[in-house]
Amino acid sequence: MEIKVLGPGCANCFKMEDLVRTAVKELGIDSSVTKILDIAGIARHGILFTPGLVVNGKIKHSGKPLPSLDKVKELIKAEAQENRCYCGERI
Repeated sequence: MEIKVLGPGCANCFKMEDLVRTAVKELGIDSSVTKILDIAGIARHGILFTPGLVVNGKIKHSGKPLPSLDKVKELIKAEAQENRCYCGERI
């Protein structure tokens, strides 16, 4: 699973990164978390308002207010479940 946090480096962007890293750890998901700071990179992902959260290429959150830790976990878990076969294997 590929997770990206997008934002130019404000306090909310760093808070979002912390929320995502905590969620990944608590969920026990094997994932890379990448921080994208440059405006061009953020725009390429279709994010107009930061901070942004992109999971497996899909925009899951953009702008304020920041989601709660439980909401971030829900967003990540939903994407993880979409990428599973009915037998439980990752696809």
